[in-house]
Amino acid sequence: MIFRQLFDPQSSTYTYLLADSATREAILIDPVFEHARRDAALVEELGLKLRFTLETHVHADHVTGASLLKRRLGSKIALSNESGAEGADRYLADGDIVAFGMRTLEARATPGHTRGCLTYVLDDRSRAFTGDALLIRGCGRTDFQQGSARQLFRSVRERLFSLPEDCLVYPGHDYRGLTASSIGEERLYNPRLAESIGEDDFVGYMTHLGLAHPKLMEVAVPANLRCGRPEREEAPAPEQDWAPLAYTFAGIWEIQPNALEEILGRVQVVDVREPDEFNGALGHIAGASLISLGSLLNETQKLTKEKPIVVVCRSGARSAQASVLLRNAGFGRVANLAGGMLRWRAQRFPVEGGTD
Repeated sequence: MIFRQLFDPQSSTYTYLLADSATREAILIDPVFEHARRDAALVEELGLKLRFTLETHVHADHVTGASLLKRRLGSKIALSNESGAEGADRYLADGDIVAFGMRTLEARATPGHTRGCLTYVLDDRSRAFTGDALLIRGCGRTDFQQGSARQLFRSVRERLFSLPEDCLVYPGHDYRGLTASSIGEERLYNPRLAESIGEDDFVGYMTHLGLAHPKLMEVAVPANLRCGRPEREEAPAPEQDWAPLAYTFAGIWEIQPNALEEILGRVQVVDVREPDEFNGALGHIAGASLISLGSLLNETQKLTKEKPIVVVCRSGARSAQASVLLRNAGFGRVANLAGGMLRWRAQRFPVEGGTD
């Protein structure tokens, strides 16, 4: 099985990608709106087919990326039938099974943080994705969205602590840099829910937490009740309106050689190699400007913001760095030539100079 744990530092949210390595079918748990582009890039780079995005609950601290991913990748949206959300493709009840390839997740109702909380348990019971019901040495608050401390206590004790001790716990958040725990650990050491703690003690503790509401709650909850669908459709991003670009998992906009060849006259090509490389065996693209990476930021006055920029190097590594530097310097429409001059030459596009 393919497994990736992704992180949003703004809300300390974990997103989880699981895929069947044989069929390449995948699911994504708790995607974040601002990282939908990143997550889609990872799915595409790994050659996966995203079947579902799954929500553990209606989040109050971030907006889900489910709607954006559905629009880009064709994935279906699934969450609890107790969530109150509209626009999902599938509403899950306790015990429902979500399949991806030959693997499955069981949806276990674990209400208490919110009424519609689900925990997703992998088919071999080796991993549980607990959302905010059970955190590492903690749990989610219970003071809004139909939360209930007593219900959460019973959810964890009956629905989660019944899993094998070595079942790994992957929470919806962590605020201290921890990534995973286990059912056995939480039974022993969770200061709120360990087996030595009584229900009344837990309810008293949760009742007097005195936490402020999440900063984004008034925005996040209504948006998540629409499964993250924007109230108004966004216009195409300016980064994408001048060429067929791809966004990589590393956060780089890229253009393929065949796409660049079609628009050469409408863009600025900046070659960031050294002069001996520019005039060396690989040659260079006709009309390209030579500005070595080391001097790029000192020579941006040679470039205009009126035309898009395509950055080129030998393999695409230095030019990827250059594209980031240019974006940070205020150039909005910048793309890296995927594969650099090596790919350009391999696909037999013309060059000036160079050797056959």
